[in-house]
Amino acid sequence: MARKFLYLVLAIALLVIAAGFALNIWSRELTALALVPSSEFVEQDPLADNAYQDPEMWFSRPGIGIDDPARWQPAIQGEGRVLPPSGETAPPDFAVFFVHPTSYLDRNNWNAPLDDAESQKVARLYLRGMASPFNQASEIWAPRYRQATVGAFLTDSEEAGQALDAAYRDVAQAFAYFRDTVDAGTPIVIAGHSQGALHLLRLMREEVAGTPLQQRVIASYIVGWPISIDRDLPALPFPACATPDQSGCILSWSSFAEPADPSALLETYASSAGFDGELRGQSAILCTNPLTGGIGGAAEAASNPGTLVPDEDMANGELVPGLVPARCDDRGLLLIGDPPEMGSAVLPGNNYHVYDIPLFWRSIQADVGQRASAWQAAR
Repeated sequence: MARKFLYLVLAIALLVIAAGFALNIWSRELTALALVPSSEFVEQDPLADNAYQDPEMWFSRPGIGIDDPARWQPAIQGEGRVLPPSGETAPPDFAVFFVHPTSYLDRNNWNAPLDDAESQKVARLYLRGMASPFNQASEIWAPRYRQATVGAFLTDSEEAGQALDAAYRDVAQAFAYFRDTVDAGTPIVIAGHSQGALHLLRLMREEVAGTPLQQRVIASYIVGWPISIDRDLPALPFPACATPDQSGCILSWSSFAEPADPSALLETYASSAGFDGELRGQSAILCTNPLTGGIGGAAEAASNPGTLVPDEDMANGELVPGLVPARCDDRGLLLIGDPPEMGSAVLPGNNYHVYDIPLFWRSIQADVGQRASAWQAAR
């Protein structure tokens, strides 16, 4: 019972991130009281320059073996095995840098201690469901980092900004080690969800744009964080992915079943500043359709080769073909039709934020392989 309650609380917390710092079922005041730290921000000691040389600083990296959560693989429903991804040829070697979403709910700290057992356990579960579609990669790297607590997304205080900056510094340091360690001829994929996606948007602007590394990026999967086509995309080093065989581009979506109530997300999105400094307002949100690999459009459930449906404790699951369709609406949200049965982590407003990646697990597996092959063909 306690474990199920943990995941319910975690699901509610993730709604805070996706919906823009507010919950549909609680007032802003009660939410802040429950989740925003009341203490002053404590400056995080810098990690040692060689911190990420330590394998213990990574959830996933080459050499971890069977305990690597990103290398976990689900079975096809009724078959007990995972079929190879679609495609006529195997993709070239490529490396993935994946940043996990928020798994720390404690209001006693603005940033998660690296030795916090519960948040680390939940992060590993997330990686099993969210990083595993990238398993065709020759290398998957997913760092541990001192993530901002969920309460940092509920306030505009200086402390919240400091917590996010501190978390980003860890991610940037991990990325620098990844960049310097992966062979210089190996193309890379950048991927993350929610808080992880937020940090990657900054990383692309500050550490990738205008560098030789930019030409090595196969694609960036920035999922569960809204990107304004007008206010944000021009400041990023890559365009949106318009076709499934395009490389060097960005994919992004936020999933809702119908009837959808995204009012909290859209209200806060409209009042937030884009990367160009202007309010995002009514500017369109980038919506990649993961079933087609393009911008917008619709696809029937029959074209979905496999949704990862988790079991009760979210530690395992199986792939179910043909479960959900995908349609980008005029607001830039990804609608998945009637609510599919995915478990207890569905959020108010029919928000399927927790399942943004599992809903399209096998499509993403095929998508990244196709883009890796397209990157190689272009060279």
